[in-house]
Amino acid sequence: MSAPVKKREIQAKVLDADTDPVSSSLSNSEDEEQEAVEIQIDFEGRNAQDPDYHGIKTLLKQLFLKAHIDLGGLTDLIISQNYVGSVIKQATDENESEDEDNDDEVNDVFGVTTVINISDKQNIPCIQQLRDLLKQLADEHATDAANTMINNLLGNDAEQLGLLINERFVNIPAKISVPLLEHLISEVERANNRNMPFNFSYYIFICKLYKSDDKKIENTKNKKKNIDNVPSVLWSNPEEEIFAEDATVSFEFSVEEEADSGLSGKWTERDDEMTPYRRVLLFEASKLPLILQKIQNQFSQ
Repeated sequence: MSAPVKKREIQAKVLDADTDPVSSSLSNSEDEEQEAVEIQIDFEGRNAQDPDYHGIKTLLKQLFLKAHIDLGGLTDLIISQNYVGSVIKQATDENESEDEDNDDEVNDVFGVTTVINISDKQNIPCIQQLRDLLKQLADEHATDAANTMINNLLGNDAEQLGLLINERFVNIPAKISVPLLEHLISEVERANNRNMPFNFSYYIFICKLYKSDDKKIENTKNKKKNIDNVPSVLWSNPEEEIFAEDATVSFEFSVEEEADSGLSGKWTERDDEMTPYRRVLLFEASKLPLILQKIQNQFSQ
């Protein structure tokens, strides 16, 4: 039986869908200067429910791309543990009637923030696939020290490892992560008090970012664009850079060959000058409140 819906009111200014931060940073010439159009949208964070299935699965797909993961099974798992984590929905007036034409819009999921125990329930196919993927990625891309640590954690069930998921559409600003992470921390603590399997020693976190490519930058010059303000690294979710600062180990890899149109977490497709990457972070679970405090200081204003 599903838990009753818990709502957390969140307000945020969202960039218009015709503007994204990647393309804005790459189009600063006089001829192509763009102004970000801000509109006020009220969001609510609430626990995941069955109607959120397709929206959550779409968000997971933009993170894992073509990795061999049963995203349907992972989505079911997220919904089944809806006492931990939140989805971002557009706030609705409960006093207003909703006609059928608005049903799809009302059910849209704009983000999901949660944690999955990947040391527990290893008999579930999506959990085993996640573990295999992390081992493979660490073997291929991590340093020897990072690879050893990650494999030791995956091989030691006494050290509970949580996969932190923090996915949303790119135009939703970073400050929305503050209440979502606040609630996640309190819900994990509540679950621990009830002897549920959320007593983590470490979190592992897969982040999306973009990096400047010399060849593509040269092509940009040939198009006579002003690239003085092109960042070398651009985080899809800016608050995740703060997580990276407190990571015990990390490694990254390009996903350029996997990033098809529609799977890159954007509402527009104009960032040809940057290469999509994933960075895997491993950090101590005890550091999460401190990381949240840093995010609050930087993005709450």
